[in-house]
Amino acid sequence: MSNISSIITTLKPNCLESNQRFAEAITRSASEQTYFTIRLLVDRDRVEDAYRAYAYFRWLDDQLDEGRMTKRERLQFVECQQRLVEHCYRGEWPRSASDEESMLVELIRSERGQRSGLRSYIRNMLAVMAFDAERRGRLISADELNEYTHNLAAAVTEAMHHFIGHGCKSPQDQTRYLAVRAAHITHMLRDTLDDIEAGYFNIPREYIDTYRIDPRDVQSEAYRAWIKERVGLARTCFQAGRRYLARVENLRCRIAGFAYTARFESVLSFIEYDDYYLRSIYPEYKNWISDLSMGWLAISRAFIPQPIV
Repeated sequence: MSNISSIITTLKPNCLESNQRFAEAITRSASEQTYFTIRLLVDRDRVEDAYRAYAYFRWLDDQLDEGRMTKRERLQFVECQQRLVEHCYRGEWPRSASDEESMLVELIRSERGQRSGLRSYIRNMLAVMAFDAERRGRLISADELNEYTHNLAAAVTEAMHHFIGHGCKSPQDQTRYLAVRAAHITHMLRDTLDDIEAGYFNIPREYIDTYRIDPRDVQSEAYRAWIKERVGLARTCFQAGRRYLARVENLRCRIAGFAYTARFESVLSFIEYDDYYLRSIYPEYKNWISDLSMGWLAISRAFIPQPIV
């Protein structure tokens, strides 16, 4: 990942147009895949907002991960952002805001309707950030882990439907969030080693207590058994999630969803191949061959829609 801080320092937006370039620059620096997904698949009238949405939370996440703030400062920082959101939703627009916060303000100004997916995205992502700010350095419970994954899955799913094919039909059943739930389970497994080094433990406290293992001992038999269990859960959720995505009406939304899931399913294959020993780096989208193969898989799946019942 490129240095986001240098992008933020270099670009100082002073109007709405430069604010938009600022959001695009942060997005492209953080994730080329996300940048081009937005450019190619998002509804034309929502591209600018999609860049703002990603860039704002990318900045917020980076601030919390840099390690410069104490736990109290992290929590205060997130609470400040939550208050900003609530003020904006009441129509109480700030007289002054940082360049990064201005992206959030403009995003909320653009919102259409009380029940939009954008509102769900913002509030669920803030809940995810608040939990990360609080949990650093401590063990978490199974219930906390499940809620954390649900919040993330709800945020990403609702954002996808808000920005890609808004107004088109999609199932509203219990499978709605399963594809992203599976992706988040995989994401946490993929980042386990880096997360431990940063003070985040992704295995439940109950499991640690039951099997009396060190939360850092990822190579122990008990820890690997838990990884195998999580991989199996992710596989099951991906299977149901693919059935959900096949029933989404909008073709671009189906392509985006299948591309997102294919990226993480490849990580599961590596974990299984390694007999549930975790790597520090997984070769997801590191070359044009894998880009094309994953893209073709997503498109081929997306062109076989199923009826919404």
